[in-house]
Amino acid sequence: MSTSGSPRKRSAHDRSVVTESMEDYLECIFDLENSKGYACVSDVAEALQLNRASTSIMVKRLGKLGFLRYEPYRGFALTPEGTRVAEKIRKRHAMLAELFQLMGLNNRDHLSDIEGIEHHLSERAFRRFAELASHLRRHPLPRSTTGH
Repeated sequence: MSTSGSPRKRSAHDRSVVTESMEDYLECIFDLENSKGYACVSDVAEALQLNRASTSIMVKRLGKLGFLRYEPYRGFALTPEGTRVAEKIRKRHAMLAELFQLMGLNNRDHLSDIEGIEHHLSERAFRRFAELASHLRRHPLPRSTTGH
């Protein structure tokens, strides 16, 4: 609770009903659709290193929210809204990975940082980070001599 007695908002950039976990699922399903042509519960569970039961529950929830549609004998596929969310998080991830690289940080070593940040950036902060990446492409930082 805030000092005014009203519930405190989580952050200025919360996004409607889409949680960080949902974004991870949608991103995973997007990747599976692009690599295999479809997604199923077992593939999603394996990719996210989760059990099938909890994956099945989330898939049903995503379906009820309109992010997935079931395809008989194939599993499920993203709806246009599900694809929009997945592409948005993919774009954030790619930009942050590039930004980390431009700052001299190995994005593989900082994958958990990137995956955490991608879910919590407001649109304004995302645009500013993208501008910073663009600036660093034109004006690279000097190489670090400390080895960090």
